[in-house]
This record gives sequence, C-alpha cells and structure tokens, in this order.
Amino acid sequence: MRIVAGTWAGQALLSPGGRVRPTSEELRAALMDLLGPALRGASVAGLFAGTGALGLEALSRGARRCDFVENGPAALHALKANVAAFRVKTRTRIFVRDAIPYVEHLGPAAYDVVFADPPYGSRKLDRIVDQWLRVPFCAVLALEHSPEHELPVRGVQRRIRDTVVTVLRRREA
Repeated sequence: MRIVAGTWAGQALLSPGGRVRPTSEELRAALMDLLGPALRGASVAGLFAGTGALGLEALSRGARRCDFVENGPAALHALKANVAAFRVKTRTRIFVRDAIPYVEHLGPAAYDVVFADPPYGSRKLDRIVDQWLRVPFCAVLALEHSPEHELPVRGVQRRIRDTVVTVLRRREA
C-alpha cells in the first residue's frame, strides 16, 4: 500500500493487517479526484482513521492539516508509525477515541473535509451522517461504505469493486 499522488506519490504506508481494512489505492485515487480543489489548503479529519491512508493522501495532495480519530490498538500503531515516517507531526493530531462522540462535540464548520470509513455493517456511518445533517461540522463529508448501505441523503458516488465512496457537500445558505 502506498500514497497514490501528490508530494509523496509512491511512498509506502505501514498496514497492520488483521481486521483493519485500509482504503485501496484505486479507491483513494477515485475519492481524491472527486474532491479535487477542495483539498488545497484544507483542514481535514479522518474518522475511523486506521492507517491514516486517507488523511495522508489528502496531505500529499495539498491539505494544510489533518486530525486522525482512531481507537484500535493495531491501527493506532500503524497510524503513529505512518505519521512519523511522513514527518508530519506538526501538521497532524491523533485523537485516541471513538469517532461518534468526537463528531458529536464538533461545532459547525470545524473542518473543510472529513473522511469517514467505519466498519462495514455497523450503523456508525448513519450516526455520522445524522450528526452532520444536524450540525454541519464540515463543508465536505466523504464516506466509504458497502454498496448495500443506503444513506439518508444523496451525494456524488463512485463504486470501485465492492466499495462505494459518497461525497456529500454542505449547502450554502
């Protein structure tokens, strides 16, 4: 697994294996292409961050900073190692906690872009989207989920094999 494009294109990422399901290079490329200019100078967060692949890819493509939210021990080990390897400690923060209470405490426009890649089959994705609809904590919410998962709102979608990415954008008043 490696960074697809940007400053660190081709640089390898550490992955812990096991139950962690890192976002594939092909899927990250499709998602980043959907986001395009929204990443330049953006404040980004990765919920259920795992190895940090999405956030690091965003930093590689011009995001200003990234907060990672993860609480799995194996994923945290890989995440911390990747942040150290990319020498981005001053541009990142790692929050060791569950993503649901984390977003429940965010105010409006806390981030420009938020990635959410919860375990497939859980209702955590719905809880993240519901909270975003109540309090739009970011301008762009990028979701990774199974094709069978029906979202309560529509966004731009791309399907890559057995995974869908959905990008939701906050409507301006």
